[in-house]
Order: sequence, then C-alpha cells, then structure tokens
Amino acid sequence: MFKVLKPFRRLWPQAVAVTTLGLLMSSPALAVEPIKIGLVAALSGQSAKSGEALTRGLTIAIDEINADGGILGRPVELIRRDDESNPAKGMLAARELIQREKVTVLFGGLDTPVSLAIVPLVNQMKVPFMGAWAAGTSITQNGASDNYVFRVSAMDEIVDEALVQYGIDEYGMQKPGMLLINNPWGESNEKGFRHALEQRDMAWAGIERIEGSDLDVIPQLTRLKNAGADTLLMVGNVGPSAQVVKSLDRMGWDVPVVSHWGPAGGRFSELAGPNADRVHFIQTYVFTENNSAKGDEVLSALKARYPEIQSLADITPAVGIANAYDAMHLSALAIEKAGSTDGTAVRDGFYAIDSYAGLIKDYSTPFTPEQHDALGPQDYVFTHFVDGSIVPVKP
Repeated sequence: MFKVLKPFRRLWPQAVAVTTLGLLMSSPALAVEPIKIGLVAALSGQSAKSGEALTRGLTIAIDEINADGGILGRPVELIRRDDESNPAKGMLAARELIQREKVTVLFGGLDTPVSLAIVPLVNQMKVPFMGAWAAGTSITQNGASDNYVFRVSAMDEIVDEALVQYGIDEYGMQKPGMLLINNPWGESNEKGFRHALEQRDMAWAGIERIEGSDLDVIPQLTRLKNAGADTLLMVGNVGPSAQVVKSLDRMGWDVPVVSHWGPAGGRFSELAGPNADRVHFIQTYVFTENNSAKGDEVLSALKARYPEIQSLADITPAVGIANAYDAMHLSALAIEKAGSTDGTAVRDGFYAIDSYAGLIKDYSTPFTPEQHDALGPQDYVFTHFVDGSIVPVKP
C-alpha cells in the first residue's frame, strides 16, 4: 500500500494544486482554455522595430504572469496581427481578433489613425482596448459615454505642452515653426501646440505638413526659415522625420529640433544619418546603464528571451517595451479584479486597480471612469540618439 511520508503531508494540498494546474495547462485532453490577448500593430515596414518592441514587452510580462500561475488560473496567450500602419487593415485585424479569436483585451499599436479606426469598434463590441504607443488625445478622450479605451503611453495634449516648455527652457524658443505629419496624428498635435503657445502668448512662424512618402522637405523648411522660425516642433514617424534631418543638412540650417517620439519608432538613426542626434524627442522610459531594480530585472529577462539583444542599442525603442510591459500587468490585474473575461467586468476591473509597482513608475489608482490615461507629464523624459542608442539628453 502506498504511504505518504509524514514530512511531506503538509505540502500535499499545495503540491496537488500545483500539479493539477500544470496538468490542466499542459495536457491536451484537460487543457485549460487560455486567456487570449490581441495585438494589432505595425509588424512590417519602417516601424517594424516598434511593433517588435511592443511584442517583446507583452511577451516578457506574459512569461512572468504564466510563471506565476496565469490569470484566474488560466494561461495567457498572445495573438498578433500586422496592420501595416493602415487604418483599414488595422480595423479588420481588430475585428478578427475580437470576433474570431475572442481576445479579452486588445492592445493597439503605433499609429494614431489606426487606433482611431479601432476605437468605435471596441466601444461597440465592449472589449477593452489598451493603447501602448499611439498618442492621439482623442483615442482615450473619444466622447463615448461607455468608453472601453485605456492607455499606458504618452498623450498628445500633454506631450505638446512638454515640447513647447522644453523648447523655451533649452533653446530660448520664441518663434517656433511646426512640421506636422499630414494625418489625424498631426492634426491632434496642431491643436495641442496651438493651445500651449497661445497660453504663453507666443506666435509661431508657420505650420507645414509633411508626408510619409516625402523624400525632400526643403520647400517646407525654407518657408519656416524665411518666416523667422528659431526652433522646429516636429511630429512624424521615422521616415519623414529622417527626411527633415537630411533636408536640414542639405540646407545648412542649424536649427534646434524638438520632436514627439516618432523618431524612436524604427531605423531613424540609420536613415537620418550622422546628425540624427540633433533631434531631441520625448519618451516615457529608456533603459540605461543605471536602471531601477525592476529595470534590471526586465532587461535581464529580455536578454534571456532574445539572445540577439547584446547591448542597450539592441532594445531600441525601449518605450514600446516599457509601455507594453506595464500595460499587460495592469490588464492582468484588471481581469483578476473582474473575476472573469467579460468585457464590461474587465473594463470596470481597470477602475478597481489600487496600485502596481511597474517599470515606468509605481502606479496608484491608474484609471478612473474620468481618466483613462495612466501616464502624465511627470512620466516623460527627453532623449536623443547616440551611436544608435536612445539615451537621455540629461543623464
């Protein structure tokens, strides 16, 4: 007859629970249905590095969650779709993940136009949508009476205020010129810049539009220069931002460039050339040689999970990793608070989060029915590229 030795009896219930959970998670016959998390992001093209950063941040967080028993005793599974920075493709991908894959939380990727296309769908379907990059103010402040959109990322309205103040403090800016991508993201930031400048009774030299396909922006820059611009406030993703730097080089115009975080989203340092470091841009997080304990922990996990990471330059852009990492852990807490995967319950679960010691910061009541953005102006840091790595302008 089998006999359990006395020293192990007190561990038996715990051992049974752990073994049972392991069997349920691993046995095909007894498999627990995973909790699915969706990601719609640019996984190809010039912004692919950013999509990969979001993937890595989510993956590291999910690895930690699953190692700790999953959510509600169920493993977590990440399902990704490439939106190719195209709003129509992003909305189709979101619909597939919601209706076919039954994701509990849908993460949005890089582009404000794509996120804005998805917002009405998630509010209609009552599925929480977590923004981990796109900064358009109206993504979370979308006017819906029943709002399912949250964000752990920058928000244009606050970023624009910070960019204007940085220009004044660092460069004595008195008459900025605006270079804005010609899409809803640019429009969002135009409103924010205008408001920030009007609050200070400051004039601006002009507003110029740039396109993602531009190979030369000298005409726009020339108009701003002739109008007396002493600083450029720039909003654009990798490609057009790089063309701004190269056009400035060809003109020989040495003017400060203060930018939204678009340059961080891909191969900006490579595309812009040796003067990429002249662009100072905002971030919510950056890995350095001296991180917090949590930062070192996540950095070690990244290197273990992705052997190709050999240096800090290999984890650019860190902001995507950090935003996605914290957002995933906050989403896990929301699902735990909900006690189910029901969309409305999970939405309300976000409001019930008391605190979370995250990578970017320690969160305290990060979300309320009135406030769906977890980060504020105190969570921003200004950076630039140095030798291919994003580093703080002021260590």
